[in-house]
Amino acid sequence: MKGGEGVSGWEGFGRLLMGLGAFLLIVGGLLAFFGRLFHWGRLPGDILIQRGNFTFYFPLMTSLVLSLLLTLILNLFHR
Repeated sequence: MKGGEGVSGWEGFGRLLMGLGAFLLIVGGLLAFFGRLFHWGRLPGDILIQRGNFTFYFPLMTSLVLSLLLTLILNLFHR
């Protein structure tokens, strides 16, 4: 094994982390922007239970919609 061979693996990992960070930054910005427009998290099918000082919230429908959208977007990039 040559000394320079191991470096390319770390460079690839670094690029992967930078790409993942950029992706998360873009997705976070879009969610913040569209959250104000479409009231994400308040879709029919989201579960909200409030009892006294206890609140349980499970965004079931929001999770399904986001999963579907991300699947479609990632499939477009994969092709």
